[in-house]
Amino acid sequence: MDLRRQGGDAVVWRNRALVLFDRVVTPVAVCDVYGDVLLANPAMAAECGTTPGRLRGRDVLELFRPQRATQVERIAQALRLRHRSRYQVSVCWPGPDGSERYGELTADPVSDTVEETPALLVMLRVGGGPEPSAAPPVERVSPTEARILALLAGGATTARAARETGLTADGVTYHLRRLTARWGAANRTELVARAYALGVLTPGVWPPRA
Repeated sequence: MDLRRQGGDAVVWRNRALVLFDRVVTPVAVCDVYGDVLLANPAMAAECGTTPGRLRGRDVLELFRPQRATQVERIAQALRLRHRSRYQVSVCWPGPDGSERYGELTADPVSDTVEETPALLVMLRVGGGPEPSAAPPVERVSPTEARILALLAGGATTARAARETGLTADGVTYHLRRLTARWGAANRTELVARAYALGVLTPGVWPPRA
């Protein structure tokens, strides 16, 4: 076995890989397991308004800010456990022209053996806008609680709410106390405000409706 020839072939293929790496139009970087950039191609550097050499040693999550911190925590935990899945993080960053840009980083752990601490092959997909925020879940209340809240929002007294719902005044007060404790409301005005904020009462409707 000619070890010198093998070593020469390895250098040739390494150089070819680096040329290909530089010519890929997709922004790509190789990072260590802590997220520090080891190598970046010109497309990645262009997204940061700099050169590949100036990206070396920079923290990729300082260059590209995660939109959701929980994604990063999940990936860090998986890497500590040596999981080798593909990981995706929604990010934003200042573009070369100063505008805010949005996209997604995809990180693939790579190494020669499973025992080795992996490096991360990171690719950036540039998107068109911020990640849409999830609508807050609607708070679940009983039909009686919803009816009481709607009456309260319309200015009803405890006595009137009792008549409208067929409860006693003590029964209405009991439900209001439960809701107040559950939502941490200081008074009935705040209770009604919380009901609108949590989607229990329909905004822009009069008389108030659950």
